[in-house]
Amino acid sequence: MKLNKLVRNSIRNLAQKPSFTVSRNFRSGGVEKESADCVVIGAGVVGIAVARELSLKFGRNVLVIESDSTFGTGSSSRNSQVIHGGIYYPPNSLKACFCVRGRRLLYDYCKEHGIPHKQTGKLIVATRYEEVPKLNYLLNRGNENGVEGLKMMEASEAMAMEPQLQCLRALWSSTSGIIDSHSLMLSQVGEAESHGTTFCYNNTVVGAHLEGNQIYLHISETESLKNWDHKSQQHPDILLLPKVVVNSAGLSSAALARCFSGINRGVIPPSFYARGCYFSLSNTRVPPFKHLIYPIPEVGGLGVHVTLDLDGQVKFGPDVEWLKPIDDVSSIQNKFDYTVCADRAKKFYPEIRKYYPSLKDDSLQPGYAGIRPKLSGPGEGSADFIIQGEESHGIPGLVNLFGIESPGLTSSMAIAEHVATKLSRF
Repeated sequence: MKLNKLVRNSIRNLAQKPSFTVSRNFRSGGVEKESADCVVIGAGVVGIAVARELSLKFGRNVLVIESDSTFGTGSSSRNSQVIHGGIYYPPNSLKACFCVRGRRLLYDYCKEHGIPHKQTGKLIVATRYEEVPKLNYLLNRGNENGVEGLKMMEASEAMAMEPQLQCLRALWSSTSGIIDSHSLMLSQVGEAESHGTTFCYNNTVVGAHLEGNQIYLHISETESLKNWDHKSQQHPDILLLPKVVVNSAGLSSAALARCFSGINRGVIPPSFYARGCYFSLSNTRVPPFKHLIYPIPEVGGLGVHVTLDLDGQVKFGPDVEWLKPIDDVSSIQNKFDYTVCADRAKKFYPEIRKYYPSLKDDSLQPGYAGIRPKLSGPGEGSADFIIQGEESHGIPGLVNLFGIESPGLTSSMAIAEHVATKLSRF
């Protein structure tokens, strides 16, 4: 179905719902225009949660524009599927506040809606004496952030819990767990749709411009972008005029914002990307661990850790591989390399054997890779989430979500609350 027909049908479906008003489409310069209430760009776990919150709690009619053929195909399905406690992040940061709040909301939601999950608990382990003070630092930070169920353990206590583990000391986080993120997204998509949200797949927002205070979103069919030479201007198939816009485009959110004519580009952060690969454990009948096992965090990530599937299968990862810069158009088109090179296992074995010395040779099999949208580069330290509204960029009704990496899954429902509140006056 052609994009303009698809979007028109989506708008007309919304127009049939109570409280929705839509102006009749008109043409200008050969490009058709349609008006809408709320538009969320990106159907990842955060975009879905935002759409659900806006429709369920605020009664808004929401149109979600997703470039792929279904929801959650990007970072939302290429992560550890871990529910984080909230230990690692600076006190009063968005990551700390949203992780703690989001974790509680997420567990409650899972229990209420029957989403597969398990509160496994997590051991953060020190394998060298110089790492022990870092555990004490994490304990103090977790306590400052209001994380419940933290306990410092001697090596004997931790290794009694996990006989295959080797460590000098460990920090126990009882509130950490795992979740079936696809089931979570599927449930929230259904709720959003039943309360006035329409999902429009295979369509890409390629830019925007302002006329007065009105945002004009430029939308093209994803398929048509394959022939885009990146040099010529992409003429949209349709212009969408929403009252509010949430840019939740994940990896391409900053790149997309830079394609918004009229925005103050000085407030848009630079984009960095780090690929993380996962390897699964094979040739093992009985999983060696029952809990999540994490090393001391490293620059750019939380270290190569043990992650469990809900069926008990073990995988290790992710590592951190900084990628070369990618142009904004390629970012919007999701031209990222998700290849897992089997040779990377050579670097995994020594890292894993620091805490799991019994790991056998040739037992790691390539799994999958994810890309993390970073707001700071190699050696620059961790950056906080950026949730940017009119007070920063000057455009009424626009909220940009930048750098939503881990703990984005855990924080998703808390982020949605915050975004919906920011937009409540529009």
